[in-house]
Amino acid sequence: MLQIQELVFDAWGRRFFDNATVMLPRTAKVGLVGRNGVGKSTLFKLIKGELVLGSGEIKLPREARIGSVDQEHPATPVSLIDTVLAADLERARLLSALDTAAPEAMGDIYARLIEIDADRAPSRAAEILAGLGFSTEDLLRPMAEFSGGWRMRVALAAALFAEPDLLLLDEPTNYLDLEGALWLESRLRAYPHAALIISHDRELLNNSVDHILHLADGKLALYPGGYDAFETQRAEQARVQEAMRARIDAKRAHMQSFVDRFRYKASKATQAQSRLKALAKLPVVGAIEAEHVAPFTLPSPERPLAPPLIRLEGVSVGYGGPPILRGLNLRLDVDDRIGLLGVNGAGKSTFAKMIAEALPLEAGHMHRDRRMRVGWFHQHQIEALDPVDTPLDIIRRAMPEASEAARRSRLAQYGFHREKVETTVSDLSGGERARLLLNLVATDAPHLLILDEPTNHLDIDSRRALLDALNDYAGAVILITHDRSLMELVADRLWLAADGTIKPFDGDLEDYATYVVDRAKARARAPTQVREAPPPPPPASTPPRKAPTGNARRRAEAAEAALGRASERLAAIDAQLSDPAVFTGGPERATVLAKERDQAQAALEAAEAEWLEATEAYEALKA
Repeated sequence: MLQIQELVFDAWGRRFFDNATVMLPRTAKVGLVGRNGVGKSTLFKLIKGELVLGSGEIKLPREARIGSVDQEHPATPVSLIDTVLAADLERARLLSALDTAAPEAMGDIYARLIEIDADRAPSRAAEILAGLGFSTEDLLRPMAEFSGGWRMRVALAAALFAEPDLLLLDEPTNYLDLEGALWLESRLRAYPHAALIISHDRELLNNSVDHILHLADGKLALYPGGYDAFETQRAEQARVQEAMRARIDAKRAHMQSFVDRFRYKASKATQAQSRLKALAKLPVVGAIEAEHVAPFTLPSPERPLAPPLIRLEGVSVGYGGPPILRGLNLRLDVDDRIGLLGVNGAGKSTFAKMIAEALPLEAGHMHRDRRMRVGWFHQHQIEALDPVDTPLDIIRRAMPEASEAARRSRLAQYGFHREKVETTVSDLSGGERARLLLNLVATDAPHLLILDEPTNHLDIDSRRALLDALNDYAGAVILITHDRSLMELVADRLWLAADGTIKPFDGDLEDYATYVVDRAKARARAPTQVREAPPPPPPASTPPRKAPTGNARRRAEAAEAALGRASERLAAIDAQLSDPAVFTGGPERATVLAKERDQAQAALEAAEAEWLEATEAYEALKA
């Protein structure tokens, strides 16, 4: 599907790609991985033609359609469902053409609409939107009524609905909740064409892709399997390379020792010269350099408080109107690790604000120790950073009494060394900003950490470092994240925000994943007010003219040929099963043939149904 040959690209004073070459298989689902800042999003821009190659080639099949999600959908008066339906450009063009088509052309237009299954388009769009968290009532609302985050979901829905030949997704789960991420995993697995996905979500990379494309040192390397298989293969490559380097270094040392001893002895001079030539031909194998990731610093409280940390009794909370959450009766102990589940808008962030005392109660009581310190991270803190600030400016305000040397030392612990401490926020990557804030919220050794989507900008290695720090941290944690792997490895209890309240969830994340998928299917089956494709054209009042039937006739002929092949296949299997020798030579062959017959019978039934439908359509057009 996609071929990249000897790609070289330089920009912003550095080389992103250095003779990079790779070929992606047709219909492959490929996860593009690499450290923050190596050029993954730059590769997308090169594929789409938004940047000019230095040298090399990027090839796609002729007429291949590329789809991506570059920005949120604009706030227009067009309804949600019509916005997504418009993403199928061919269907939209054909429906528009019906308004002005001559009677003799309408037959071919309707035949093409049938071929692309246009009548199912509204229900297919509604199913995608339901999976991404939209309700049935949302379908007819104008786009202008949705916030920027929800319009990003619309852009993703439109890309999935259009089904381009190559789908490019850059961190698609960053603007999804856990429920949306779980649904997207299953949707990508069934995507009928090729997809290239930049993601640091380990579960998505394990469950939805069949190849990993690794970008490092300006090179691209393709590995079969998901992310776990990629890590195993990389580790084995490193082991083999290190073993080869050790062998060559030992051989080089032995030969150099011989040369040093005998190069000036006449009797050994020839052999010494021979070894010098051999030394020059030995390949240079570099030592494996592990990519270093600075650890997170999450100091534990020195003295634990008496349990419980927090007890809620009949609590309601909101923003002045009807309560967002009500009837909360919950208890949080000193070592609890709570994973907070629920769709966007269910009240998870509202709950976090209330626990952090950034939002007052409207009813009920919250009992808490006055000495309790809370560290609260939420993703909007990253957006609120002053772009002209530097990490040094920020830590000066966080540590006003500390010396300058102590502040710089603390930043070095966070992974910000000399060249980064005075870099402005606008020039820091999203991952660097998140790393700075995550470390800062724990500066005072809090008794409770509230983490609201902490991994959105972190690469996989940084997520692993955060996991290690959380496992070493001795306080309580409330975690809100779409990162299923982090949730599974940190949370030991799950609470579910739904129906205006929060209650303990009886089950694990596997149970919750099943719950989410079943709910999405049920919502997609719910009755909607979605307009269906237009009905067949009324009988023409103009003088009768013969309608073009070429496409319909070809479809009927193709269906008849397919029916013939399916019948022949079934007959051939039945002939083999009628041979007694098949059963006397062992049961394995008979078992295989029986399974093949079941498949052939199903194929025959499908072919018959297609033949009947195609024939009826052809006869209707002729009439």
